[in-house]
Amino acid sequence: MQANPDILQMKYTRLVKGVAEKTGMSYEEALGKFYDTKTFELISTGVADMHCFSDEYLVDEIVMELAKSTPNE
Repeated sequence: MQANPDILQMKYTRLVKGVAEKTGMSYEEALGKFYDTKTFELISTGVADMHCFSDEYLVDEIVMELAKSTPNE
């Protein structure tokens, strides 16, 4: 099922804000990383109605995905 584009944009805004707050990134940095995630791809293509999942759950998924893709320093 494909979500209304306006609703998706509002969801993306909340997710980026949540990622920034949870990780300490700036909103700009979180936005840049968000659009490169598999989670964003799944939401935007309507796979498994990911847009219906709670913001908190999706933020946690994105943070975990970003942690896996970031090399340990």
